[in-house]
Amino acid sequence: MPAHTLTPAIVLDRVAFTWADGTVALSDVSGSFGTGRTGLVGRNGSGKSTLLRLIAGDLAPSAGHITRTADAAYLPQRLTLQVDRPVADLLGVGDTLRALRAIESGDVDPRHFDTVGADWDVEARAHAALAEAGLAPAMLDRSVGQLSGGEAVLTAIAGIRLRGAPIALLDEPTNNLDREARARLHDMVRSWRGALVVVSHDTALLELMDDTAELYANELSVFGGPYSEWRAWLDAEQSAARDAERAAKQSLKREKRQRIEAETTISRRKAMGDKAYAEKREPKIVMNGRRMAAEVSAGKLRGEKAEREASAREALDAAGRRVRDDAMMKIDLPDPGVPAGRRIATIGDGSRSWIIQGPERVALIGPNGAGKTTLLEGLLTTGSSPRRSSVSWGAPGRDDPGIPPIAAAPHPAMLNGAGQQLHTDRAGYLPQRVDELDEAASVLENVAAAAPQVGTVELRNRLARFLIRGAAVERPVATLSGGERFRVALARLMLADPAPQLLVFDEPTNNLDLDTVDQLVDAIAAYRGAVLVVSHDDAFLERIGVTLTLELDREGQLTER
Repeated sequence: MPAHTLTPAIVLDRVAFTWADGTVALSDVSGSFGTGRTGLVGRNGSGKSTLLRLIAGDLAPSAGHITRTADAAYLPQRLTLQVDRPVADLLGVGDTLRALRAIESGDVDPRHFDTVGADWDVEARAHAALAEAGLAPAMLDRSVGQLSGGEAVLTAIAGIRLRGAPIALLDEPTNNLDREARARLHDMVRSWRGALVVVSHDTALLELMDDTAELYANELSVFGGPYSEWRAWLDAEQSAARDAERAAKQSLKREKRQRIEAETTISRRKAMGDKAYAEKREPKIVMNGRRMAAEVSAGKLRGEKAEREASAREALDAAGRRVRDDAMMKIDLPDPGVPAGRRIATIGDGSRSWIIQGPERVALIGPNGAGKTTLLEGLLTTGSSPRRSSVSWGAPGRDDPGIPPIAAAPHPAMLNGAGQQLHTDRAGYLPQRVDELDEAASVLENVAAAAPQVGTVELRNRLARFLIRGAAVERPVATLSGGERFRVALARLMLADPAPQLLVFDEPTNNLDLDTVDQLVDAIAAYRGAVLVVSHDDAFLERIGVTLTLELDREGQLTER
């Protein structure tokens, strides 16, 4: 499966990385990324984000070497910004722009000319970059805190393009983007110049890639084509591998049977020979000769059968190594006992409202900054002691985790909870940002704190269903990937007893690998309670069988789609 781009921009030579607590993140990884656009996929916890940080130089390998043809610009999964800094700094042209304006105002300090260099058209190019991010030229001199989270991410990516970074590394860039922002990012990627490596679970974005790289079991492989072609190739390869394994099993079974039959034949012949020898049917010298010949023949037959069986076993082992034995997360949501038609919640905007009944699936959509998260939190505060996995109470209208507040506050009706009402005290909430987990504590300690009535052995058994097993339950939360943190938070939510009658998810697919999204879809499909979900992922919403879609605009008005 050769890649389209043969000239490597990044080469990995037996790269390894171990965290300070001794946890091995990567081991003996070799491979390369070409000069085109590459989508990097892999299961949560496989080390994709760690690999990007190593390539960017944010982390140093514990062993091995990384070679780049040029410096790399890196966009982390969680963008941490100084909200008081100018947008020009987020674009990466703040110093140049300030020097240019100083010169234009009459300051002839040579340092300004050195800073500007040949970049005299920086302001015009910055305005063009802002336009790519959907922002007006006036935003160049405003603060980062006046951007929405999605605007901040797009502006940072536009800045990478503006600076002409020869190698760009983007870690889950669509996580905080609404539909309009995703479309803008897709346009940027289509016209990207230079090497681009994108870690993403967004299949629409992955379809824009020239190559698809997979990090699996510390092996990096690169396929020449977008995600759908790679997925089709992998499915076909795995189907063929399973067929080969089944054939090898049958072959080994046949060789075992033939060896047993051969041993039976040898035993029968020996018994007949021993009887003839005892009865002295022929001269002793003749019978001794026949006995020796029989022993030689038996030894030869045994050797042949043993060799054939060993060869069949080796073939089975080789075929088995081709078959992936990927453990799948088993999310069994308990039966909450919600009869059809039972009122679970009322959601509205102060002028109109909708009743959520069990087991309905309701989607809440709308642009970033409209106040979708605020609406969810307003709803949850109307019940009596609603259950949550973890809740991040941020500034009103902050739909995006880890990024600055939006420029406009949501409609007042959103803030005072008008139109929202829980009709159950059994509501489970999984927010975008599962940051109330104790970073220093272990996974087991975090889950035990939410379920003090459950014994340690049972907790371990339940965590195993979320693919958190053995020593992994003792790992500090701070060392977990985004998807692993999600699984811990989801496990805490699922330990509620009695079971939640309403599950509320805020962008649940942001940090999940594609296989885990499949498992979450299956779990929601089997769940008999009501579900309310905020998501920009149209494919996910379609798969969970949404029965009602409500759109929240920036004026705080809800409309049925």
